[in-house]
Amino acid sequence: MAKISYLAMKTDPASSELIASDFKDLGNAAKKLANHAILLVGSGLGFGTSFFKWLAFVAAVYLLILDRTNWKTNILTSLLIPYIFFSLPNVLFNLLRGEVGKWIAIIAVVLRLFFPRRFPDWLELPAALILVIVVAPSLFADTIRGGWVGIIICLIIACYLLQEHIRASGGFRNSFTKTHGISNTVGIILLLVYPVWAFIIKLL
Repeated sequence: MAKISYLAMKTDPASSELIASDFKDLGNAAKKLANHAILLVGSGLGFGTSFFKWLAFVAAVYLLILDRTNWKTNILTSLLIPYIFFSLPNVLFNLLRGEVGKWIAIIAVVLRLFFPRRFPDWLELPAALILVIVVAPSLFADTIRGGWVGIIICLIIACYLLQEHIRASGGFRNSFTKTHGISNTVGIILLLVYPVWAFIIKLL
């Protein structure tokens, strides 16, 4: 009876090295893909923060304009000055903190001191904002403004303005149904969006 010979499967060393190299390349590709995905998400979140900053700035200016026209608001508009200071987009903040802001500030001071009757009331808050931006110490302008403290201050101001507006309107429903109530309420809600978004991003 003939013996049955069994063939042992031998792995070629060259092929095993090739497979290991393929797995290594696959792992490196996966790492790069994950890193690119993280960077993409991060840039998207950063874009969202910048977008909401601009939106909050436009909403704050809009509320200031409403308060100086016939569409009076029921809010303490002076609180919009520190809100704008802490949420102003960096491009505008750096522009106003430089020579442009200094010239605007000195012109506003001269007009207010020597020509008070010709200085319109609606320019008082914008002039105060320019002065605050120009004279603010670096601790506020560079450190606090872009950190936790600035975001929390914006959040507190937005929440306070919203609840005061709702109370003055006679309730949440009335704040949306009274004359010009919708425009005021939407403007204040837009103030709330930026600090809430920035707060969430800081936690991630």
